[in-house]
Amino acid sequence: MFFSEIHERIRFVFLVCIIILLAIIIKVFYIQVFSYQKLNTLAENLWSRKLPIKADRGLIVDRNGEVLATNVTTVSLVVVPGQIKNPEEVAKNLSQILNTDYKDMLSHVTKSTSIERIHPEGRGLSYDIAEKINNLEYDGVYLLKESKRYYPYETVLSHVLGYVGIDNQGLSGLELSYDNYLTGADGAIKYFSDGKGNKLELTEIYEAPTSGITLKLTIDMRLQLAIENELDNAMSKYNAERALIMAMDPKTGQILAMASRPTFNSNEYQKYSTEIINRNLPIWMTYEPGSTFKIVTPFFKHNILL
Repeated sequence: MFFSEIHERIRFVFLVCIIILLAIIIKVFYIQVFSYQKLNTLAENLWSRKLPIKADRGLIVDRNGEVLATNVTTVSLVVVPGQIKNPEEVAKNLSQILNTDYKDMLSHVTKSTSIERIHPEGRGLSYDIAEKINNLEYDGVYLLKESKRYYPYETVLSHVLGYVGIDNQGLSGLELSYDNYLTGADGAIKYFSDGKGNKLELTEIYEAPTSGITLKLTIDMRLQLAIENELDNAMSKYNAERALIMAMDPKTGQILAMASRPTFNSNEYQKYSTEIINRNLPIWMTYEPGSTFKIVTPFFKHNILL
């Protein structure tokens, strides 16, 4: 009887162990087969880092393909604090090159983050400044390609085109209205690092950016330049506070040219007041029809008499 109870207990313990072992095997099988992708993504997020590459914004062209808004390539400065070995020295030299405050730069290079963008001092750097930074050859200091919006005609059609912010986001005009189409998809350079942020000797992965869609307008730049010139002449001759012109194709209703004064340079919109840059007079200003209705009046008189 005694030995029988012992055997029963042994069989029970053995059965429990078998059940636990089977549960572990099933769980491991489930993780390896069904949850592999999720866990692999979580693991990769822990030791992979991305240096962003900004996409080019879509072009804006007139009806004949003349470029009205394009992009120029600049560089921006980013740091990976975990890779910087001497933050005091790095902060000192970078602050001197960028002509900025040392303490502010030190806070950037010692910040507890995977990647830190030096903003705004490190944005849109000139070639000379970028070369000075590159010659330092510091670990954890990177210069990345960045796209900057450029308007070759400067003040021409500025209210219609609008302007973009420092992060290439549309803030006014067509740049704002069609921002979702003009904005491309950013790319990145993916690298791998350990828990302390030190870069691992593994192959980097380049993810190419995708440019935005080109926006074609009904504007005819030849006509636009003509009316811009006439507006300047009218402002000078009559010493006017405001002036506006809009040219339209009467058959289709397409806007061929649109301009107003005062105007601004879309490349340097920060130098102008909000009142100037945000008021496209042909569509914002109200005015009495006056003589514009005289061409309609005879038509109605003729029909009434009939």
